[in-house]
Amino acid sequence: MKGPAIFLAQFMGDAAPFNNLENICKYMAELGYIGVQLPTWDARCVDLKKLSESKDYADEVKGIVQSTGMEITELSSHLQGQLVAVHPAYDTMFDGFAAPEVRNDPKARAEWAVDQMMQNARASKNLGLSAHATFSGALLWPYMYPWPQRPAGLVEMGFDELAKRWKPILDEFDRNGVDICYELHPGEDLHDGVTFEAFLEATGNHSRVNINYDPSHFVLQQLDYIQFIDYYHDKIKMYHVKDAEFNPSGKSGVYGGYQDWVQRPGRFRSLGDGQVDFMAISSKLAEYDYEGWAVLEWECCLKHPEDGAAEGAPFIAQHMIRKTEKAFDDFADVGVDVEGNKKALGI
Repeated sequence: MKGPAIFLAQFMGDAAPFNNLENICKYMAELGYIGVQLPTWDARCVDLKKLSESKDYADEVKGIVQSTGMEITELSSHLQGQLVAVHPAYDTMFDGFAAPEVRNDPKARAEWAVDQMMQNARASKNLGLSAHATFSGALLWPYMYPWPQRPAGLVEMGFDELAKRWKPILDEFDRNGVDICYELHPGEDLHDGVTFEAFLEATGNHSRVNINYDPSHFVLQQLDYIQFIDYYHDKIKMYHVKDAEFNPSGKSGVYGGYQDWVQRPGRFRSLGDGQVDFMAISSKLAEYDYEGWAVLEWECCLKHPEDGAAEGAPFIAQHMIRKTEKAFDDFADVGVDVEGNKKALGI
């Protein structure tokens, strides 16, 4: 595991030191981070189109980051990926993620999103990256709860359509040697292991369909986030280190009662302030030889982001496990041969 690293999306702003790539990287490096994950929808961070077309510009961006002692871990297209598939119920709320010229036009917006994803594939290659973070978008989310009864075939049709939209994008990422790592997230059609498997099957088990593992979303769903690694470790190519807590009451549980982030039982917290067992996660990832980055995604409804960032680097460093190359009891190895083994077994 490599790290600590940090996702810049929640920190970019118009005031220094968060207003451009060099300034924010210097700031994060001073906090102890050695890697940054870049949001490609934020022009204060990178010019995606230019990054996808110019290797020289990609080298310039890498140079800026490396001059601060950091390196780029991955690119992120969460907002663009969301727009690949949008149910009409969410048209208005998601329109703000798109370029102004395609708003209020769902077809044009979807085409724009696909083009953005294609650019992300080429940009990742130009930067020499092998993994990319995004959202799947959703056509089925309004039907998440099985009431009213869902019409037969609705779910299968939804995943077939989602796969149809993503297949050309997945193929472009394949041509560029980059894995798409979907963040399994409520509000997305890919939000747990079952839905991930449904999508994977609908894509014909496309090799570029992978996972950005984020335990916080599983805490809010009350999903076993440790056993999840046992099931899907071969598909986990990215790791968002994010904390959360779930405190149900006699009034509200998983669904949250339409309450805001402070009042709802399930809420995101800064690292160490929630309930996620990060040492158990690190142990499990080490068991399966995870070689990717540990990237802080800071989201908290209470703590100031600058405090969360400052606390995050040492927290991640303390919870990273360097896997041993020798057994702890090698000192007691007696080197028994075949005949010795037979004798030990009485045969």
